[in-house]
Amino acid sequence: MKPSLRHFIPTGVFAAALAAGTLALYAEPQADTGPKGVVELFTSQGCSSCPPADRLVSAMARNPGLIAVSFPVDYWDYIGWKDTLASPHFTARQKAYASVRGDGHVYTPQIVVDGRSDVVGSDEDGVKEAIDANKGSGGALTVPMRLKDAAGTLHIELGAGTGDLARTSAGVFILRVAHTRTVTIERGENKGRSITYTNVVRAMRKIGEWHGEAASFDVTELKAEDEGYVVFLQQGTLEQPGTILAAAKSTGL
Repeated sequence: MKPSLRHFIPTGVFAAALAAGTLALYAEPQADTGPKGVVELFTSQGCSSCPPADRLVSAMARNPGLIAVSFPVDYWDYIGWKDTLASPHFTARQKAYASVRGDGHVYTPQIVVDGRSDVVGSDEDGVKEAIDANKGSGGALTVPMRLKDAAGTLHIELGAGTGDLARTSAGVFILRVAHTRTVTIERGENKGRSITYTNVVRAMRKIGEWHGEAASFDVTELKAEDEGYVVFLQQGTLEQPGTILAAAKSTGL
């Protein structure tokens, strides 16, 4: 919340400024093997330290080689402004990650990379380092995935795992994502500001299970015109999320 403070739930927000410099990291094209990294930003309209992280995720989202989404959380609603995009389910996801890591670190802005490690949401260099370190670690982003969104149906194709992943299981999760949402904040720490949020998750649910072999899924979902889909193949459960083995996003995100 304040630039000099770092706190954890329930006492505060991790505050940090956006690193200076260009965003050259996020200009790389997507490789045929899939995305270079998956970035989940936990953010809040009630957090004065979050706008730099929101801008960073907006920059990352423009790169087809990265998948970047925003999960607005609700635990700062009590300080004067109710986040209009937040969900308690997103707060639960953030807390679940902290529980699995065993560090208890729940703060805003916080980025989780590939379901494996957390970084200050505005720390560009830290995010880059986590993306580089995580690719392939524990099978992160090593399973092929393709999406086809047509005629109201989302078709998901998953390849087979290699090595130990050929003998494991993981959940297939679909996220309904709004491309952008601009909010004028009337109270709280960001009073008077209009902030644009990018790739904002509106809902997330499990649609199936993958067992190490090639598989496909067809899903019919209702979404607004400015929304798209992100799909995760992720070890663990919603209550105990693990490594993201594969991910893909629909056109327009």
